[in-house]
Amino acid sequence: MKETRVTLEECILDSIDDGPVKKGRIVSSQRRCLITRTHDEPHHMLRFVVGPEGQIVADLAARLPGRGMWLCANRAVLEDAQLPRVFSRAARQKLDVPVGLVGYIKDGLAKRLLDGISLGRRAGEAVCGFQKCRERIVAGKVGVVICAAGASQDEVARLLSGHRDLPVVWVPGRILAASFGRDRAVYAVMAPGALAERLKAEYKRFAGVAEYTPLGLNMGQ
Repeated sequence: MKETRVTLEECILDSIDDGPVKKGRIVSSQRRCLITRTHDEPHHMLRFVVGPEGQIVADLAARLPGRGMWLCANRAVLEDAQLPRVFSRAARQKLDVPVGLVGYIKDGLAKRLLDGISLGRRAGEAVCGFQKCRERIVAGKVGVVICAAGASQDEVARLLSGHRDLPVVWVPGRILAASFGRDRAVYAVMAPGALAERLKAEYKRFAGVAEYTPLGLNMGQ
């Protein structure tokens, strides 16, 4: 009998999971998009499940029960005409993509950005204001720099002077201001660690779905 060899990548990469991750459970390191068939880290992608009434539900926190279906966090993917058919085939039942799905996902990801920055502030890991940010940058205590869309490129360059390698994310000004309970905020930084990594991942998803490229600036690393 001819032996069939399956590579490790073929074993661990898939477009569908058997449920949300549970403590102690070993999961694959990447997922495959149902539309593009490309692979990425789960926290950079979007998970969907079938709701109780047979509708597609975006599981932005990847915690809902049921088999998960994965897509790239990309507006073009979410608007692909084949999406209803692809979802139906993956779920083995007829499914419709709800009207307004892109807007719902964009708003949900914006909320997760706000929550992530707010959590960093409450934990003492995030501060705002040019001077405070500059002090932490110079001290080497920054994992990500957060700038409001529309911020002066010259001022950002001055803020990062000598530290241009730091990842920068550009968020809507209303989100940054609300995160700190202010009417206006332009600059913030977050300490290195899990919260900074989470923020960068959430921003990547938001930018992809919202096609958010404010002023054509660097969207972060």
